[in-house]
Amino acid sequence: MGQDRLKIRHNARLVDGGTMLKRRVVTKQELDGILERLADEINRDLEGKDPVFVGVLKGAVYFFTALTQRLTRSVAVDFIQVSSYGASTSSSGMVTLIKDLTVDIAGKDVYVVEDIVDTGITLVDVLALIAARHPRSLKVVALLSKPSRRKREVPVDFVGMEIPDVFVVGFGLDFAEQFRNLPEIWEFAMEEGG
Repeated sequence: MGQDRLKIRHNARLVDGGTMLKRRVVTKQELDGILERLADEINRDLEGKDPVFVGVLKGAVYFFTALTQRLTRSVAVDFIQVSSYGASTSSSGMVTLIKDLTVDIAGKDVYVVEDIVDTGITLVDVLALIAARHPRSLKVVALLSKPSRRKREVPVDFVGMEIPDVFVVGFGLDFAEQFRNLPEIWEFAMEEGG
């Protein structure tokens, strides 16, 4: 098998047939560069702020951890978890709150850290929920963005990389709870005929 095509066996019960990591979209080296650039931009933006970084679970956890470790000052952290995908490769459009914030963000400068901004549906709902708690400011940090898929306008203040309309896994991104732990980001495709 070529370097850019890696067949993986896994135990995802909902997958009919085989799975394929079709091509590498973002390498470890590229991820390191993205993380350094974003941390530099955010470190400059943090001047004079009282920041709380909110990671959107589960997908953003790898990105969130790697990013916040590169920040040059102490920040408060919390997590929120919503679901709009289930076991599908496209958003259902229905967002369900699974885990709410535990930190009081009123009057704070909130940075929402997301793995990927796709249709914008999930993020718009997350931002509305957070804005209702009266933060002083609210900014979005996204590892990946798919502007061609937007169904709702959403502000993204810090973007790691724009990608085409492909389904990706790895570095926190999953398909049916699988592949999150891959150290790079891959295009995912179902294999015909298993």
